[in-house]
Amino acid sequence: MPTINDVARAAGVSPSTVSYVLSGRRPISAQTRARVQAAIAELGFHPHAGARALASSKTNVLALVVPLRVDVNVPVIMQFATAVVTTARTHNHDVLLLTKDEGTAGLERVANSTMVDALIVMDVERDDLRIPALGKLKQPSVLIGLPADPAGIACVDLDFADAAGEALRHLAWHGHRRIALVGPSPAVYRRGTSYAERFLAGFDETASSLGLQTLAHPCEPGAEGVRQALADIDAELPGATALVVHNEEVLRLVLDELRASGRRVPEDMSVVAVCPRDVALGMPIPLTSIDIPAHDVGGLAVETAMKLLDGRHTDPVRLLPPTLVERESCGSPHAA
Repeated sequence: MPTINDVARAAGVSPSTVSYVLSGRRPISAQTRARVQAAIAELGFHPHAGARALASSKTNVLALVVPLRVDVNVPVIMQFATAVVTTARTHNHDVLLLTKDEGTAGLERVANSTMVDALIVMDVERDDLRIPALGKLKQPSVLIGLPADPAGIACVDLDFADAAGEALRHLAWHGHRRIALVGPSPAVYRRGTSYAERFLAGFDETASSLGLQTLAHPCEPGAEGVRQALADIDAELPGATALVVHNEEVLRLVLDELRASGRRVPEDMSVVAVCPRDVALGMPIPLTSIDIPAHDVGGLAVETAMKLLDGRHTDPVRLLPPTLVERESCGSPHAA
């Protein structure tokens, strides 16, 4: 296998000149560059990827940081990861997936080892302790989420506050006045996870503006958690005629429990889900839903990272508007 020294001898130049031709870090005359490129082609020389990275200070790798905690819905997270990987490949970048919950230590380890050009960070919290560390890194970062203070770091996400409002407005249009929210697990709220808090804030604000009677209830994973959540809703908001379910993992269990208690969807209880389209369509009844646009958000995160790497302008915060699709799980309140 030919080496950089072989190319240098064939072109009649020094190995450092070959390196400069490859990296573009110093101006080389057109004649010398042509001789080097001819020697490379004749010898079939392929520079080592690590050497290219060292020479250009580019790795063509993005880091996707997504801690896989016990209360994270992995199939939904992988939709975001797939979108990041496929979009990154269109920019000739690979993706390093970091799934361990290492806090700031993991970010600093990856950044200081010059393994990646930029970082995309998920599972963002309201007061995320990683943000000050991200601000000190030489690599640019993009958050999929919106903390209370992004501190100048670019953010992309679904507008979860407006998504909650859209769900309530749709149910109110159908005539529902008593509506409950089946939310994520209590642990998600305890961590101050950004998307859950923003959705809850939008839910409460819209309910107040529309004069609705509502109740927001977190839901533990599993059948027992669903039974308890629905029992609490029945006790605390008797006569509720609609549910907004912002918890993909328990959607099927919610429908099962409603059926077991003798309540039909949508005749006795309307349901609006906040979930990816394929999840809504995969339920026993196709659910009216607000899509989690994982493909669009993941792709936008990569495009934002590319703009930052190129020194181009990018909006500090991009929140995608929600899209509600009516299917078979919503109707008017039961005549009774």
